[in-house]
Amino acid sequence: MSDPTAQFFAFTEAQMVDVRRYCGYPAYGAGSSVFMFQRFTDAYNLMEDRLTSLSQTEGVVVSTYLTTLNGLEAAIPAAAANLDTDSAAVWFHNKREIQDRTAVFNDWCGRLAGYIGVPLGPFFGGARQSVGMRII
Repeated sequence: MSDPTAQFFAFTEAQMVDVRRYCGYPAYGAGSSVFMFQRFTDAYNLMEDRLTSLSQTEGVVVSTYLTTLNGLEAAIPAAAANLDTDSAAVWFHNKREIQDRTAVFNDWCGRLAGYIGVPLGPFFGGARQSVGMRII
């Protein structure tokens, strides 16, 4: 039984969008016909349910993940801006820097999805899409 006095963490809409993105799920859409079948996949529903029912403490942990992921995501294109130099004096450019940063970012995305308890979405090759509708 759930506790009727439980306090749930309230994410902002921007935070919900970021969690969906980082877990590899496409945009939710604004209308009932937008991504109609996408909304009714088991994994997507599980994620939405988890995000609206996390405790205060769990929500803070997810917010901490978002802060980390925002920084890691921003670092990838920032590293791409420095691709014009292969070596200078004793400094050598890491030719795998973008790949390395992307791998760390993707690892943290997987950690976030794992913490929430959902499979990585289709962007990461997870949560196979199934077309189906639920009658509510």
